[in-house]
Amino acid sequence: QVQVAESGGGLVQAGGSLRLACTASGFRVDEYAMGWFRQNPRQSPGKEREAISCITATYDIEHYIDSVKGRFTISRDRANNTLYLQMNTLKLEDTAMYYCAPVRRLDCSGSWWDYSFGAGGQGTLVTVES
Repeated sequence: QVQVAESGGGLVQAGGSLRLACTASGFRVDEYAMGWFRQNPRQSPGKEREAISCITATYDIEHYIDSVKGRFTISRDRANNTLYLQMNTLKLEDTAMYYCAPVRRLDCSGSWWDYSFGAGGQGTLVTVES
């Protein structure tokens, strides 16, 4: 069974850093592309999660949305079967619940977020304060 568990969130001041981890079970993090998503708890519950980063299955090519490019870094540790998201220079608008998921579109092309799958984890909450 494909499962993930996100961790590493917390309360941080604007400009600070956090590193999120996504521990996988039931699959290898290098079998698929891997994606990070977030959802702001202040937004309406019906709003979809925002896909923010994807790393390809081979060659570890990284993809980011513009709002996090240059501040966030996605990576994977094959030995520990874990995906990471290093978040630097955090902003108030980065406050959200963060989730990870495996992605069947292995090259992270197009609307790769539509190809994420699995039961998903509980997420990890990142709160950025001024």
